[in-house]
Amino acid sequence: MKRVVSISLGTSKRDKKDELEILGQPFSLERIGTDGDMARFAQMFCDLDGKVDALGVGGADIWVVIENRKYAFRQIAKLIVGATKTPVVDGSGLKHTLERETIRTLQSSGVVDFHKKKVLLVSAVDRFGMAQALVAAGADVVFGDLMFGVGLNIPLRTTGQLKAFGGTLLPIVTRLPFKWFYPTGEKQEQRTPKFTKAFKSADVICGDWHYIRRYAPDDLSGKTIITQTLRKADLELLKSWHVDRAITTTPVIGGETFATNVMEGVVVALLGKRPEELTERDYLDTLAKLEWKPNVIQL
Repeated sequence: MKRVVSISLGTSKRDKKDELEILGQPFSLERIGTDGDMARFAQMFCDLDGKVDALGVGGADIWVVIENRKYAFRQIAKLIVGATKTPVVDGSGLKHTLERETIRTLQSSGVVDFHKKKVLLVSAVDRFGMAQALVAAGADVVFGDLMFGVGLNIPLRTTGQLKAFGGTLLPIVTRLPFKWFYPTGEKQEQRTPKFTKAFKSADVICGDWHYIRRYAPDDLSGKTIITQTLRKADLELLKSWHVDRAITTTPVIGGETFATNVMEGVVVALLGKRPEELTERDYLDTLAKLEWKPNVIQL
C-alpha cells in the first residue's frame, strides 16, 4: 500500500485519514495537524522520512511562483530538511496544473461563466495558474495578495501588477516568519473579517479556504466559492453565509476533500518520481488518467 502523509502547521481538528484505490493501487492518505508547533512539524518530517511514499507540507507553502520565477519561504524550507529520502510536496505542482484546468473546465462546461464576472482571488502568488486561467476566461479579477497577505487595502487588478508585486516584495516576504502572512494552528479557527467590500462586490470568490474562512463577512448571499479543501463543518459554515454553491478543485474522498499537497503526493507516489523531476506534462497526463473533475456542491 502506498502511503501519503500531510504534516500540517494547521489545527489538529481537521485531521483525516482514508484508504482507497487509485488507478488500481491501494493508497492510505492522511493529514496530521501540529497546531502551529514548528518543532513538532520539523520532527515529524524526520520521523517519517523513508517510511512513506510522499510527505506533504500542509498549512504552509514551500514555494510561491510568479510565472517562471520561484521563491521559497526560508522558514518552511528549513523545517523540512530532515526529509532526505521521501519526496516532499506542498501542492504547488497541482496548483499550476489542476487548478488552471479547473477554471477551464468550469468555463467550457458552462458550470461557471467567468466572462465579465467579478471574481475575487484572495491570494494569487500561490495560485498563479488559477490567476492566469481566470484572466484568460475574461473575468474581472481582483487579486487580494496585498490585502489579505500584507494588510494593505490595495487591490491588484492585472497579472502585470501581480508580477510587479511579486518581483518587488516576495524576495523580502519569503525571508520573514510565515505566520505573519498566513494563519497557522488555532488562528485557523479564528474569524477576523476585513476588506468586506471586496467579498461583497464579487460574484465568485476563489482561492485558499483558510483566507476565505478567516476574512469573509457573514453574508455571502448568492455567491460561488471555488477552493481546495472543504470539510463538513466548512460546508455548514458556507450555508450559514447563504453561499449559493461551493466548488472544490480536489476530489471527494470519504465524503470530504483533501488539500492539494496530499493529492500532489498521490501523483508523485504514482509516478515514483521526486517533484523536482516532474514536468507540467507529467502532471497533465496523470490528471487525465485520474479523471479528477471539479466537485460542485449546491448549498
